Amino acid sequence: MDKKIVVWAALTVATLLMTGCAQQAGADAKPKARTTTPAVTPSPEHKDPEADRTAAYARWGLKPFPAPPAPPKVKPVKRQPGGPVPVISDIETNEKIVFITVDDGAEKDPEFVRLMKDLGIPMTMFLTDSAIRTDYGYFGQLAAQGHGVANHTLTHPNLRTLGPEAQRREICGQQQKLKEKYGTAPRLFRPPYGNWNEATRTAAGSCGVDAIVLWRESMQIKNMQYQRGDKKLHPGDIILAHFRGPAELKGTTMTKMTVNMLRHIQSQGFTVARLEDYV
Repeated sequence: MDKKIVVWAALTVATLLMTGCAQQAGADAKPKARTTTPAVTPSPEHKDPEADRTAAYARWGLKPFPAPPAPPKVKPVKRQPGGPVPVISDIETNEKIVFITVDDGAEKDPEFVRLMKDLGIPMTMFLTDSAIRTDYGYFGQLAAQGHGVANHTLTHPNLRTLGPEAQRREICGQQQKLKEKYGTAPRLFRPPYGNWNEATRTAAGSCGVDAIVLWRESMQIKNMQYQRGDKKLHPGDIILAHFRGPAELKGTTMTKMTVNMLRHIQSQGFTVARLEDYV
């Protein structure tokens, strides 16, 4: 056979083999997957509750309160079975804590609901039906935040001017109203104006009240009104405030009045505890 023909045939076979291998390699090759860096979503562990709390307080021009100490295992105020209803103005304690109570219910400032939600400070609401009946839902929002609901009579009378049965109607009637609206009958009662007598005590006890709650300080528009001569807060003091509007507060809102009260409490080195944990 001619040598040229042999060489040509060998080259042709080699070319065909190389072409087939290249095609097979191309068929087997897979396109590379396109990679992207996933977006990083902060997990709940990355949140900073203390920073959130500080920011919430800052919205109202305040600094966060220290957490109150754990309440005592045995409540310092307790009605003995069959005994008279205790009457208190403060709680016996050595801790630098005070208790906020807010009366009546005439003012229904939406900003106050936001304030209390932001701050997480406990309070007890002593509610009068004639004041709250136009908007039971407003106080329901505050109760849902964990604030206490307590009794302040149906119509806010001076109980000293009423006989025993009339007092009982005022107190027991409001117990039932508050139970219907907010789920449970209150354990705490405050007589309007702080006026009470032994008939009040008997009536309150017959209605299921565990304590009659008075106060040591009352919050005015900008300043605190003190009962003691040293004009200072004392451990365990109960502070009185009211659901008041601009007409009574000379243009100041209830929310601003509350912020003023909190500044007074902080300036004296106190924090706020929940009254129901001690009574």
